[in-house]
Amino acid sequence: MLLAALLLCALPFYLDAFWLRIGLFSMAAAIGAVGLGLLSGTAGQLSLGHAFFLAVGAYGYVWLAGEPGPGLPPALAAVLAVLLAGAAGGLFSPVAARVKGIYLGVATLALVFLGHHVLLTADSVTGGFNGRSVPPLELAGFTFAASDPELTVLGVPFGAEERLWYLGLALFAVTWFTARGLLRGRPGRALVALRDSETAASVMGVNVAKYRSAAFVVSSMYAGLAGVLLALAFRRVVPDYFSLALSVDYLAMIVIGGLGSVAGATAGAVFVTALPLLMTRYADQLPLVATPGSGEGSIGPTEAARYLYGAAIVVILLFAPDGLHGLARRARARLRRRPRVTGPPGTGPTPPTTPATTARAKEHTP
Repeated sequence: MLLAALLLCALPFYLDAFWLRIGLFSMAAAIGAVGLGLLSGTAGQLSLGHAFFLAVGAYGYVWLAGEPGPGLPPALAAVLAVLLAGAAGGLFSPVAARVKGIYLGVATLALVFLGHHVLLTADSVTGGFNGRSVPPLELAGFTFAASDPELTVLGVPFGAEERLWYLGLALFAVTWFTARGLLRGRPGRALVALRDSETAASVMGVNVAKYRSAAFVVSSMYAGLAGVLLALAFRRVVPDYFSLALSVDYLAMIVIGGLGSVAGATAGAVFVTALPLLMTRYADQLPLVATPGSGEGSIGPTEAARYLYGAAIVVILLFAPDGLHGLARRARARLRRRPRVTGPPGTGPTPPTTPATTARAKEHTP
């Protein structure tokens, strides 16, 4: 993990803005996918309203830090936006504590349509259809945006993408370790028991309503944090981005990556987020994919990407229900079970020898 961290920290010195932007969007999506994985993969609660809580975090930050709005310090506004998303999840948690399955999915689906309507009509807060520009984040006098004069580190100019890259890494690291700690602790075991059987969990002393509500609140806070990072990466928030399609994308992330796994949710988020961006850039080199703006006789890169990861979901459900994380785990297990050859090639494994200290059996005396 130390080598992976060092590699990620070194990437802004070698990659251009396009690849850094893909990484930023992927990190923000991974944070939100980890939250949804805790809710749907670990606690077993279906949610189609994840885009609503992302919007609460993004627009909460924009309004709290911008004008019109309170004009709070951006760092404080980001923290309050995450807490605001958690509060929105807390207001909905009584519903999550009483309904489950497809009924909870339909209830959360209503949040997306209600939130989209509010984003379009509350012009004074959200800016309406055109959205609002995002104030840059400032922390201890350091601005996570392009500055004049330009900041240069080891001869490499550090613009907005390079600065936000390290912010995204820090937020993702916090998400990774807190989520893994939660899953490995008592709350995680309680949520797994709740997913497997509510009756058995209640017999073991798990407060079913309390843990179901808590899972929804924690998932909403992760979504709010992802919304703040997305807003900073996009630099402008618009209502149409936080639609039902975004919620479906997050469900695809956790299914492809593997339900109930932090690493799997991260892998699924990178796959679903990076695929349409890469197809958009290389659309002129791909068959049957039209470049953006042409659209004659072919499908656009975004639609093609949705077809591809839709097919990936079908393949995963048929052949690897535990997702990419399960495939990686089984591959590691096979490598560990592979026999080791100690002799020269072609001689095969060395047969076990009898230790010299082992006593020989006595011969029977007639």
